[in-house]
Amino acid sequence: MSTLHEAAAGSPTTAQFDAAAFRRAIEERDGAAVRSFYTDDAELVVVDREAQPSKPRVLRGSVAIGAYFDDVCGRDMTHKIDRLVLGDGGAAYLETCAYPDGTKVRCAAVLDLRDGRIVRQSGVQAWDE
Repeated sequence: MSTLHEAAAGSPTTAQFDAAAFRRAIEERDGAAVRSFYTDDAELVVVDREAQPSKPRVLRGSVAIGAYFDDVCGRDMTHKIDRLVLGDGGAAYLETCAYPDGTKVRCAAVLDLRDGRIVRQSGVQAWDE
């Protein structure tokens, strides 16, 4: 795996995924921009307190994934990508979010890429209680 900087000059597979624009879309809470990184047939799998490993939340297709990110990006909270790593046909990132009351959320996600877009994302998130 290579870091964002190395990947920009790396293989054609990873260079097609615009990691800087993806980071910017997440951190600026731009749901439409985030949605544009997913293929029409993408799958998003989330494990958290409510959707535990034996029954994860699985969203299929750009409409369902777009609605999910519209909700997340519409919340009054900050998003920061702490680390974004690219590799052959995939990427992974760590994200820290914070609500105005100080509640924090931590996410780790692995992305499968095809033609520079996300076809599958698997993530785990936890938040302060």
